[in-house]
Amino acid sequence: MARLSFSRQILPLIAVAGLIAAIVFIVTGTPDRAVTDPPETPFRAGGEIAGKPRVAGAGVVEPSSETIAIGTSLSGVVEAVMISPGARVSKGQPLFRVDTRSARARIREGDAAIASARAAIAEARNAEATAARQLALYRSVEDAAAVSRAEVIRAEGDASSARARRQVAEAELANARARRASAATELERSTVRAPIAGEILGVDVRPGETVTAGPGAGGPYVLMGETNPLHVRIDIDEDEVGRVAIGEAAVVSPRGEADTRVDARFVRAEPLVVPKRSLTNQASERVDVRVMQLIFALPDEAAGDFRVGQQVDAFIPAKVDR
Repeated sequence: MARLSFSRQILPLIAVAGLIAAIVFIVTGTPDRAVTDPPETPFRAGGEIAGKPRVAGAGVVEPSSETIAIGTSLSGVVEAVMISPGARVSKGQPLFRVDTRSARARIREGDAAIASARAAIAEARNAEATAARQLALYRSVEDAAAVSRAEVIRAEGDASSARARRQVAEAELANARARRASAATELERSTVRAPIAGEILGVDVRPGETVTAGPGAGGPYVLMGETNPLHVRIDIDEDEVGRVAIGEAAVVSPRGEADTRVDARFVRAEPLVVPKRSLTNQASERVDVRVMQLIFALPDEAAGDFRVGQQVDAFIPAKVDR
């Protein structure tokens, strides 16, 4: 039987197998170059502004009151939460309540102290009236030998003591009332209320959780704002600020939905130029640029297409050279 030659028979077979494997790898590894529609519709100008000079900007939707971050003026354990995200509240409506047992106990102590002080005042007034009548009686006696000087002095002292006890009791009553008023104020502060009428945007507190008051503490525990109407805060790059026609309406679209376009009414221009925070996710975008912020109001009929915090794209008319 003839022996197989490695160099003449086996090596060529290995080379052919490697060539076939390379062809299969190239064919199966070629990327799909078929043309497909993008997952999001690119933002583009439309309508009347399409053929006019314009400035593009990006921004976010916000309440017309801006977002209000609500904390607490008292630290403690949350006793009750009275709202939920999406609820409409009126000004002064309770949002959540911190444990009120301490404040209620102090109010009861104040009520008891007030009652005790009032009783002391009544007793002192009676004693003062009795001492005053006794002193008047002694002074009305015409016969000096009938009433000694010592008795008159003692009656005067009793009247003075009774008057002093009344004044002390009145001071204690004022103090008790002040303590009760302080406890009542703390009881009122334990209930966090809505500063304005608006919509609850977020709730980050639950019954039984501990909340902390003061700067740098936890929170915000509730986010709210007036969402009727909604505003959009558009960032205009500082190198485009001079081209913007301040006061003109803007064409606004939700990010990725360029076919949804609404005309937003100009509200105001923020006077302070700030670092850019609303990014468009483009690779060439500079994150160290500063921007001017323009505020626009969305029409009521478009409120269903926008949500607070949603990113938007906008076109604003540019100044026309004269």
